[in-house]
Amino acid sequence: MKVIRFSRWFIPAACLSVALILAGVISYAVRGFNMGVDFQAGLIQEVQFAPTALSLTYSGRGNASVSMDRNGLYVVISGSGVEGVTYNFPFAQYQTMGDLSAALVRVDGLGVDNSTGAGAATRLLVQSAQGNPVLGSDPYVLHYLPDTLPEIAIEDVRSALSPLGTVSVQVLGAARERRFMVRMEDSEIDGGQGIPAEKIIDNLETAFGAGGVAVTRSDYVGSRFSKQLSDQAGVLMGFTLLLILIYASIRFKPQFAIGAVLAIAHDALIIVAFITWTRMEFNTTTIAAILTILGYSINDTIVIFDRIRETRRIYPDEAFVNILDRSLTETLGRTIITTLTTMLAVLSLFIFTTGSMKDFALALLVGMISGVYSTIFVASGFVNLWDVQAKKRYRKKFAPAPSAQLAAKSPAQ
Repeated sequence: MKVIRFSRWFIPAACLSVALILAGVISYAVRGFNMGVDFQAGLIQEVQFAPTALSLTYSGRGNASVSMDRNGLYVVISGSGVEGVTYNFPFAQYQTMGDLSAALVRVDGLGVDNSTGAGAATRLLVQSAQGNPVLGSDPYVLHYLPDTLPEIAIEDVRSALSPLGTVSVQVLGAARERRFMVRMEDSEIDGGQGIPAEKIIDNLETAFGAGGVAVTRSDYVGSRFSKQLSDQAGVLMGFTLLLILIYASIRFKPQFAIGAVLAIAHDALIIVAFITWTRMEFNTTTIAAILTILGYSINDTIVIFDRIRETRRIYPDEAFVNILDRSLTETLGRTIITTLTTMLAVLSLFIFTTGSMKDFALALLVGMISGVYSTIFVASGFVNLWDVQAKKRYRKKFAPAPSAQLAAKSPAQ
């Protein structure tokens, strides 16, 4: 078997890693993280521009609430003196708005105002997360998204929200879906006393028409919670590194444990640099991606360290750097196959998902490449450096004194 001399690239790889990490540190110092709402006090809303389809009211006995999923619409009647009952309206049975409206009005006390044509498909219905789904005299609105609606430019959305202060707007999904994510810091409205979600919707409906905005997600995080979450994320990362150091120290020699920790710390810093470069949102999903990468990287490192230990037992008299090269060469095929098969699964997530899951997959792809690189060049490179320095210290400690050398060279009397 031909042994690949990975050791020749230990120093160039170390220089490359230092350059990438320094670039990430500079980017962080200049631009900082693109903090998600999890780590930054404020409001995040996902909105979809979809006109009003049905307006529902209720004037009967008890309480009526409405819910919807991909299969149909459900109306639940409950309350004191009323026998609880659930009315199901599956979209497979009621395929048009006309059929659904005719079925809904048969529920006692339920009022229905159909704003679409009778032939509009019920599969186009969109339920807003805003508003109370408990029906009463105030209409509860269901939206729909026909295929004929024009696309909405992100610049128009930003312009509509500009009176509220600094607003971050991002397109979600395909342009025909007309979905956007709106994020605002806590300090942008009402002097930092809180962000009323209604102001965002009011401004959007003023610009794009009343009843034409559905809120598909709305989250608010207070300043105290966001700070606590940030602190916990840092503690979690440090605790993870500590546990890995303890585990690797028990299983291997100290130099192997330190090399493993340096490798996963390297991976974490590379991912952080990538996040700052790409302006990817830093949130709890990002933290999950980093921790997943650390687990993947340490697994690969432990496998290679095991091979190094076994190879050293087989070739006890061979130079340690040759043992490293041999072990890395022998595990290279396993590393490539394992990484590529895992990356295929992650790549499918990246291609077929959107939003935070897409960012999660992208971070994993970068982290897997970094994990293989750090195992070969960072962890193994540090172990080799430790061995070289240990041999230098040994030779210096047991080298003969200069006077003894001179005495050995002088001719016998």
